[in-house]
Amino acid sequence: MSTPPAEVTIVVVEDETAIADLVDTYLRRDGYRVLLCSDGPTGLQAVRTHRARLVILDIGLPGSMSGLDVCRTLRAEGNDVAIVMLTARDDEIDRVLGLELGADDYITKPFSPRELVARVKAILRRFDHSPGSSAPPPIHTIGSISVNRGRREVTVDGAPVVLATREFDLLAHLCAHRGLALSRQQLLDGVWGDGWVGDERTVDVHVGQLRKKLGEALGLSTVWGVGYRLD
Repeated sequence: MSTPPAEVTIVVVEDETAIADLVDTYLRRDGYRVLLCSDGPTGLQAVRTHRARLVILDIGLPGSMSGLDVCRTLRAEGNDVAIVMLTARDDEIDRVLGLELGADDYITKPFSPRELVARVKAILRRFDHSPGSSAPPPIHTIGSISVNRGRREVTVDGAPVVLATREFDLLAHLCAHRGLALSRQQLLDGVWGDGWVGDERTVDVHVGQLRKKLGEALGLSTVWGVGYRLD
């Protein structure tokens, strides 16, 4: 059973009042608790204080702390809050940097508020697990790596490793299809959803992060001309 929207706190860090109010209206219409912040330090504190499940971050925030800085700080602290980057910059470098820092998704302005809400719901569905289910979610073992899908935890030699929401989802999907060569499009459809709008480079960035965080023990192979295979 997924968490009811009324129990989910979403922090929106956006300095443009019209955009912030638009996002706030659509999220509240679906029942979510929303906190609006106009700068990085305030948004960072709101996520910490209210234990937000998801944060929507504008990259171009006023002051010395950008949205990328907030993302970097949250991941450095080990905070597993889901992060959606919201930016007016249609530049691949900005998108890739945000994903490498641990963002789970990005949306470029101008955007459809309905699409934003749909992306939020999709991320939160993957973030949820069902502790009351009669069949416990599986625990995958890859050499020294343990992937607990129910607790959404990953360890290497018993030591916890913090993954962003999409990174964990990608790893879990690869575990569930272990030994199969999956194309980038298949991974996008299976992890991001078939309605996701973006390029295949997103998969490569997340694979790079998994390799960086989990090391050689991961055993994730590149299948040239196809995609990736978890051996």
